[in-house]
Amino acid sequence: MTFCAAFKVEEGIVGIADTRITSGTERITAKKITIRQMTDKKHAFFIMTSGLRSVRDKAITYFEEVIEAQDTEFNKLYKAVNAFASQVRRVEEEDSPSLAKSGLVFDLYALVSGQLEDDEEPKVFMLYPQGNWVEVTETSPYFIIGASGYGKPVLERVFRYESSLKFAVKAGFLAFDATRISSTDVGYPLDIVIQKKDSYKIIEHRFEYEDLQKYSKWWQEKISSGLAELPEDWIDTVFAKFQS
Repeated sequence: MTFCAAFKVEEGIVGIADTRITSGTERITAKKITIRQMTDKKHAFFIMTSGLRSVRDKAITYFEEVIEAQDTEFNKLYKAVNAFASQVRRVEEEDSPSLAKSGLVFDLYALVSGQLEDDEEPKVFMLYPQGNWVEVTETSPYFIIGASGYGKPVLERVFRYESSLKFAVKAGFLAFDATRISSTDVGYPLDIVIQKKDSYKIIEHRFEYEDLQKYSKWWQEKISSGLAELPEDWIDTVFAKFQS
């Protein structure tokens, strides 16, 4: 399982991904974010993936060959997304029959985010295994792939397109933390990438468990104290039935 999330706000975009890979009884750490940027051109984007590691690596490898030959031709991000989608379909055609024989289903989701020279603003796309995609909107300003259900309650309550980049990082961390606690297949280290609008530069940072443990504990204490302080008058009407 995987936790990868991309957030779009007025200031730019944020990507957050765990690094845990589980295969049977084996557990390894592997980067799930691929970054492509040019220092001499307005051209920067990143890809995060969820699904079978083997098909992910194959699709990324094929796409890197496309980038080497055509990268400068991508003046808008959707064109790069279409090119990556073509490689995903190629891998699906090659590997689906053998996967089916083993009882597996071709399963590769991707988040492609960034800003190229003719994009008016940073873009975030979610690519499905079939090669079709949808774009994030101001009313739905984030996507999660992998273990998506555990972190959504936090984000749906607090995260908005008008939020700041720092707020997006905090909300994303809490969504990851909720997922990590609920799913043993999601875990540290945690990779975070940030791209400001019109900067065409992606910065990245990796956090270990020790770096963020105290903030996870702080959040846990806030939840516990908030629950304890929740008014109980509505519950009293239920317990009053014991006396009737």
